Amino acid sequence: MTGGHRAARALAHLGEVDPALAVLALWCQHRDGPGATRTDGEVISYGPGFDSLGLPEQVGTVAHHVLHVALRRSARQAAMAERLGDRFDVAVYGLAADAVVNETLALAGHALPRPAVMLTELLAEAGKPARSPVEALADWDTDRLAMFLHADPKRLEKLRDWGIDQGFAQDVGLGEPDESGKTQKTADWRNRILRALEAGRKTGAGIGKLGGILADIAPTETPWEVVLRGLIAKAVTDRPELSHRRPSHQWVAMAGQAMASGGPAPVYQPGSSRMSARPRVVIGLDTSSSIDPQTLALFAAEARAITRRSGAEAHLLAFDEAVFLDTRLDAGDWTALTRPEFRTGGGTDFTDLFARAAARDPSILVVLTDLDAPLPDRPGFPVIWAVPRGVKAPAYGRVLVVGEG
Repeated sequence: MTGGHRAARALAHLGEVDPALAVLALWCQHRDGPGATRTDGEVISYGPGFDSLGLPEQVGTVAHHVLHVALRRSARQAAMAERLGDRFDVAVYGLAADAVVNETLALAGHALPRPAVMLTELLAEAGKPARSPVEALADWDTDRLAMFLHADPKRLEKLRDWGIDQGFAQDVGLGEPDESGKTQKTADWRNRILRALEAGRKTGAGIGKLGGILADIAPTETPWEVVLRGLIAKAVTDRPELSHRRPSHQWVAMAGQAMASGGPAPVYQPGSSRMSARPRVVIGLDTSSSIDPQTLALFAAEARAITRRSGAEAHLLAFDEAVFLDTRLDAGDWTALTRPEFRTGGGTDFTDLFARAAARDPSILVVLTDLDAPLPDRPGFPVIWAVPRGVKAPAYGRVLVVGEG
């Protein structure tokens, strides 16, 4: 902990009222700065307005920003921006982040300067009211909430305007993307949070008494895009087999050395065969299912990135009771995945989709569907079912839920 002359008194008092946050504050960098108080990565800058707050509000402000740092808000915000692209709304993500932090601190007994956006208020405005603050904090982590808020453009606009009416001001800077929470810094902060909560739990004060209910302390679910990326990458990876028609490089070197020295010829070692066919991904798009535009855009972006990195062919088969659009995506026509003129409203039948996919001998078939139809016989290639909500496990294939969060 360095600098932070404006916050020195509040930081000292924080140790008396919230031992867990006081421990986490030791890992933050505290600075006096111009403008509004804000968080950038692990640095908290306290603006001139901080001096005008009473001590309880100063402590609440410090606690607010310490949680932003500990929960890796700058990095997680940047990762969400990368996932959503043009659809990302920094103000609405900030609303979600502040709402979770403020509701946590209010339950822990901290005073918060007004205006302060609360999670229960935000959920009610978004049409997802919670029975209590405890239930809200247990059910929603920031990223899942932000994905839900972004899913409906009308809701997004409504909440953006609502945030302005509430006097919300963004107080977290955009950092570097922290993909799927796997970096060492994320692991370090997760361990610090757990140790700090244990310290607070022993005193029964502050956020230590809430640690067991907070979904945002350590979200356990890996974003579906990360899982999809791994499954497809595994399916299209070139795994060469041994070929007796091609000697290994090691055998060639050993044979050359034996010939030069007049020694015995080494035992023949086969080399690896080159991949005879380019890997192929087939994407089945069920246009009768309830896939929102955001999910479809995310799905398209992830499929495009995977095929570009792997060099795989990518084919789109849009279908309802039969395939009505068959196009190759890796040739450049990625807009096919988000075309508004898809016919919708029909029934679902997988028979024609699987027959056409099999004709392409795919490395993997990924089907974006609600699985509301009988399945054909198990095919000879791996299948991923990308569904908008949880479903009963099908007889074969891997299920990924690609709905909210």
